[in-house]
Amino acid sequence: MGEIYRVRRSAGPIDWVVEVPGSKSMTNRALLMAALADGRTALRGVLFSDDSRNFLGSLQALGFQVEIDEADKTVTVEGLNGRIPVAEGEIYVGSAGTAARFLTAMLAMAEGTFVVNASEQMKKRPMKPLFEVLGCMGADITCLEREGFLPVRIRGIGGRLPAHERCHLKLDISESTQFLSALLLVSPMVKQGLCIEITSERRDGAYIRITRRMMGQFGAAVDFDGVSYTIQSGTAYQPGCCQIEPDVSAACYFYAAAALTGGRAVVRHVTRDCMQGDLRFLDLLAQMGCTVSDTPDGIEVRGAAGGRLKGVTVDMKDFSDQAMTLAALAPFADGAVRIGNIGHIRLQESDRIHAIVTELTRLGISCEEEQDAVTIYPGMPKPAVVQTYDDHRMAMAFALVGLRVDGIGIADPMCCRKTFEDYFDVLDRLTDQ
Repeated sequence: MGEIYRVRRSAGPIDWVVEVPGSKSMTNRALLMAALADGRTALRGVLFSDDSRNFLGSLQALGFQVEIDEADKTVTVEGLNGRIPVAEGEIYVGSAGTAARFLTAMLAMAEGTFVVNASEQMKKRPMKPLFEVLGCMGADITCLEREGFLPVRIRGIGGRLPAHERCHLKLDISESTQFLSALLLVSPMVKQGLCIEITSERRDGAYIRITRRMMGQFGAAVDFDGVSYTIQSGTAYQPGCCQIEPDVSAACYFYAAAALTGGRAVVRHVTRDCMQGDLRFLDLLAQMGCTVSDTPDGIEVRGAAGGRLKGVTVDMKDFSDQAMTLAALAPFADGAVRIGNIGHIRLQESDRIHAIVTELTRLGISCEEEQDAVTIYPGMPKPAVVQTYDDHRMAMAFALVGLRVDGIGIADPMCCRKTFEDYFDVLDRLTDQ
């Protein structure tokens, strides 16, 4: 069966002050923009995990000068104003959806021929809408194993777009907003400007807003009229310094622990000014009976006495990374918890809706699975080993159940290396207190 992490039940309400790694989403966006800027950019608070190391390794394989100091959580990148240092090469993006989508788009805009390879997990995740729009722009993309999926060989556009006409594209982002973020992030490589018309019902999202705000910090404005995203001609990234925010997605596991145990958790440097969409999970915890406060160290969550939680019905489309965290809390609520509008999470690291239902059922909890939703009913989980499907969020979220219930094990705990490699070490230190 492999390695199993045995969760230690909390003896009472927790009182934790925690520091979490930098944001994966912001780290990988900043790395791409630094590589495309004209000059030297220093990134601080960088996340070091499987995903970010695969992104860094890919930039190095493409010939970029990258200086890395993991102890200091800093990276310096020498950008070449949209030029790739080599004209041919191969990169490995691992299981990182951001690296897969962002770097594929970058290489499609470049001059040369490149191969993008990936883990078996990433080879199953959708890429076709991005391939199609890049093909419409003139990139030659050949799927090397299965149509519409990685790995691929890319012959880039290399300046072959018409010199004086703004490029107009149509894009469906119903399967992943990363397709749009990828095109926006590489848009300064399209010197005549770019207009992206969104054809799907979903046209915006939390991670798209992060992309736009970070592009603005690097000097590249994106206009959005409710249907189309427009980047003006001559747009370029400016080098400089960028501070990566702490990962709010990771912080939410500790806030959820406070909710479960009726305790207190503060995550250092997480504030209401953070641009990450998962801050909305804090409003959800308040709705379920927790108290959320600002402190000089960071946002604090206090759970209701006895870990009492209220049942809720919630649309989690814009902060769906926390669907598994809410699923871990749901059995302890006083009524049903319905998590809706999350059909797209079936196409992520695992089929997350099915994984939630399968593992809660293993724990003896009654659930109803829908195509884009799940309803979870109250009950006391029974001891079991939770399977994690090589999905970091399943591992980290479902470990929380063990804070209230004896006998909970987490299979393959080190899949959390994707974003938070010492998560279970941190959990051990905290539960030792």
